[in-house]
Amino acid sequence: MNRYPLWKNLLIIGVLVMGLLYALPNLFGDDEAIQIAAANHGTKVTEQTKEQVVKVLSDASITPLSAELLAEEGGLLVRFDSSETQLRASDLVRQALGTDYTVALNLAPRTPAWLVALNAEPMNLGLDLRGGVHFLLAVDMEAAIGQALERTADDIRNQLREAKVRYMTVVRNSERVEVRLRSAEDLAQAETLLHDADRALTLTTEQQGEEFRLYAVLGEKQLREIRNFALQQNITTLRNRVNELGVAEPTIQQQGDERIVVQLPGVQDTAQAKRILGATATLEYHAVDEDNSVAQAKAGRIPIGSRLYKVRKGGEVLLKKQVIVSGSQVIDAASGIDQQSGSPMVSVSLDSVGARKMGQFTRDNVGHGMAVVFIENRTESRMVDGKEVLETKRVEEVISVATIRDHFSGRFQTTGLDSTEEARDLALLLRAGALAAPMQIVEERTIGPSLGADNIERGFTASLMGFGLVVLFMGIYYRAFGLVADVALLFNVVLLIALLSILHATLTLPGIAGIALTLGMAVDANVLIFERIREELRNGNSPQASISAGFDRAAATIADSNITTLLAAAVLFIFGTGPVKGFAVTLSIGILTSMFTAIIVSRMFINYLWGGRRLSSLPV
Repeated sequence: MNRYPLWKNLLIIGVLVMGLLYALPNLFGDDEAIQIAAANHGTKVTEQTKEQVVKVLSDASITPLSAELLAEEGGLLVRFDSSETQLRASDLVRQALGTDYTVALNLAPRTPAWLVALNAEPMNLGLDLRGGVHFLLAVDMEAAIGQALERTADDIRNQLREAKVRYMTVVRNSERVEVRLRSAEDLAQAETLLHDADRALTLTTEQQGEEFRLYAVLGEKQLREIRNFALQQNITTLRNRVNELGVAEPTIQQQGDERIVVQLPGVQDTAQAKRILGATATLEYHAVDEDNSVAQAKAGRIPIGSRLYKVRKGGEVLLKKQVIVSGSQVIDAASGIDQQSGSPMVSVSLDSVGARKMGQFTRDNVGHGMAVVFIENRTESRMVDGKEVLETKRVEEVISVATIRDHFSGRFQTTGLDSTEEARDLALLLRAGALAAPMQIVEERTIGPSLGADNIERGFTASLMGFGLVVLFMGIYYRAFGLVADVALLFNVVLLIALLSILHATLTLPGIAGIALTLGMAVDANVLIFERIREELRNGNSPQASISAGFDRAAATIADSNITTLLAAAVLFIFGTGPVKGFAVTLSIGILTSMFTAIIVSRMFINYLWGGRRLSSLPV
């Protein structure tokens, strides 16, 4: 007799029930919605904001399906019954709330609360299915090289000071760093010093009248490394930033030598997407210029090497231009509350280079002042000829000026922030890293949700037709055993969708192609098993022995054929990008679920229907 032990039957049934539960959220679909969030640190989305939005919509005879405050995201989600109502409501709410809030189009799942409580969520849909925005960004390589030259100029100044080599000025132009000296002896000392310090620099000298000049030029290898670092650092920063800011399953990848492709599924508002990409904030630590007065600087007599900054809480302060450490040297940051003052703060951890610089500075400047400069690129919108135009404004302000009381290096706290929200966002952006070079959007494209819905409908129709043809063939050719294979195939689809949902995989059109292919391949294992059972019956074996031999002897062949396909899918996933990876993911999961359902689930049903009886024949 063919029977599974009770524990095995219960385990299989438990897996199938869990699969049904976690696949279920994908049946409820989405509501068109708008999501409202605060655009700056001074505003919050509150119950009053919700009441204002509902009143604006009511005055326009729009009744939303629901309006709910989002506790975790700190925003407001308003659902509608159609995309036309969603678009109209978006325009009305954006005009009513002004620039203090961002209003983004979104799709909100209709998953019931009891499924949400089980952490059951629908699959993430890719750009081609859900709609969203596509950007092509060009990295400003000239700015990256300019920043590298600026760092080189700072290093040269420090090296000349430490070696006590007299010089007049060190200036950086677009292609090189120029050092001006008074004598040939100083020139020779500087050339020897810089050559020994960095052999990758190309040094040339010349005399102009009584001045001696030394030029330092970056080598071709250095320039290539700078360009490659700028591109890779910007990709990493964008990926970290978008992930932490909550955009589900973005695609961020290199295109060519100077460009980056960014795809944000589910985001329909390009202005909101630009704010996400352009959200930049960082810190710089500067020494206070205590040798000169702010009054003289305000009168226009700003000393060389210093700069006048505005203080957030009012007034101005004179700081040294040279940066002690910057946000690019931060390896970790966390927001919190300062225990002594009770004000918001960010706890900062520096890398080894930053820790060494900060340690050296604080050791040599105990009793002197140090300031924290907050730098942010704020994107502001204004209407020009009826169209929204975005402008990026660089804001630099001093948030804290303090006297160094003791020596510290790699870990310390920064205070002076306005709110806990600002501290949290600053910590987030510091963790994500700084952009190595500015970027410009050279192409933008929006894929509407209606096009995504059409793609889903076509993919669903194709998969359903494939499923129907397989079911029809198996039922006709293998009779009752074929119907069992059809039931196992249905559970295969359920488990595949459940696993994609649990793993938060992104479903794209190629992913749907992978599901359709899985449906066609899934019954291959049942075909091998059933043909083996037929062969055993023709050889004169009993029905029960034929069932046992069919499953046991076909298992090795099934495993071999599926493992080779799984290896091919793994290669596609490792070396492919974007849509190819989506296809590989669904194909790989489909192979695993088809082996489980074809070998184990179908045998459980066959054991239950025919395994416990004395039979003279089998309906196969």
